[in-house]
Amino acid sequence: MTLRFRRSLSAALATALAGGALAGALLTAPAATADAWRDKEFWLKESGITNAWQVSKGAGVKVAIIDSGIDGNHPDLKGVVVGGTDVSGAGAPNGQKSIGAKTEHGTLVATMLAGRGHTTPTASPSPSASATPPGPPTVPPAGGPDGITGVAPEAEILAVSTWLGSPNPGGKTDQEQIPDAVRWAVDNGAKVINISLGSTSPDWPQSWDAAFLYAEQKDVVIVAAAGNRVGGNVQVGAPATIPGVLTVAGLDGEGRASVDSSSQGISIGVAAPAENLVGGIPGGGYAEWAGTSGAAPIVSGVAALIRSKWPEMSATQVINRIVSTAKDAGAPGKDPLYGYGVLNAEAALKDDVPAAGSNPLGSIADWIRVHRRGDFSTPSQAPVASPTSAAPTLADPTVPAAKTPATVDDALPAAVVLGFGALFIALVTGAAIQLRKVSRNPPAVPEEAETGALLKVDPPSRK
Repeated sequence: MTLRFRRSLSAALATALAGGALAGALLTAPAATADAWRDKEFWLKESGITNAWQVSKGAGVKVAIIDSGIDGNHPDLKGVVVGGTDVSGAGAPNGQKSIGAKTEHGTLVATMLAGRGHTTPTASPSPSASATPPGPPTVPPAGGPDGITGVAPEAEILAVSTWLGSPNPGGKTDQEQIPDAVRWAVDNGAKVINISLGSTSPDWPQSWDAAFLYAEQKDVVIVAAAGNRVGGNVQVGAPATIPGVLTVAGLDGEGRASVDSSSQGISIGVAAPAENLVGGIPGGGYAEWAGTSGAAPIVSGVAALIRSKWPEMSATQVINRIVSTAKDAGAPGKDPLYGYGVLNAEAALKDDVPAAGSNPLGSIADWIRVHRRGDFSTPSQAPVASPTSAAPTLADPTVPAAKTPATVDDALPAAVVLGFGALFIALVTGAAIQLRKVSRNPPAVPEEAETGALLKVDPPSRK
């Protein structure tokens, strides 16, 4: 018998990861075969992915997964993780140690995005007394008909581990980890970056601007999860609100906007399945889960398929292909629940799509220019000159003639002036002290509440 753990959502747990948590009661069930999990990957057909594989399977494309670390030894990820790092100060140098509040999260995302499955070894018959002693067991090759196959099964993964959702023993805040992770991914050859994490705030620290601008200038597609209402995300939170990022909303089992496993906002670009998902977990097991954390790697995988088919295609055109071929849903045109519509991977790989003049989801460079009053058209852009002042239109002020002061006691007015002066000095001193405290302890980015549930776990069999 194989143990399964049915875990329910813990509402009290706040986390920055966008789906899946372990908590709840223990139960037993008959052992599930690995290909039974493969059979649950309904999105491969319904989202047009199996037909898209006639064109591309993602070969030659590196996808960075910024998450809780990835178990590269999972049977379905053998040979998939080709590099990695840790930006938290608490993980493994190669990004393959599972850390943070949801240790299973990164492996779930990775298997859905680029899992290759595996071949389950068959049991050999018991040898007879006269038979030749058997040789050492053969190790099945990577990939196979069992386990989880990802949307881009020939793509490669860069594992970037972060510690989010609970106090980081490594000491680095999310304000530091996210931009460091994005920059590392870009510098190490990622053509697509998957970020299945977020916050409850649509705003992001100014310290993130340069990293996302760097990715935009280096022509990297960034895909982010929109977050889920079940965990308190009524609206999309950063980094999914950053212009130019392809933000993914969630669908329920009927293909409609999920009530629990999605959010809403004007930054949503496309919607993909977010309920009844399955993936691999550290140690070689499998789990059912839900959340836009799982919808995001489906879309990231399609981006990898496109970049593999057309290596010279820009990030702007990759995003344009995905959103312009989506099936319109909800209100006609772009809307805050589905974005441009429901993901259609086959159309994204096979349709003739006119080139877009700009990223349909905006540009962080343009946003910085307007909202931060900066011009970042190139990495070494010179400072913008200060605007000149308009010529004055008012006449020169006249000085009124002084009047003879009244013959009253001046002591009271003098006391009032001195009192207000003392009050002003006290206010300035207090403000300076408060600013000093804030500068020493900057507020953390609001973390996203629990946004999904890891519903069922099938750990590896014990032999």
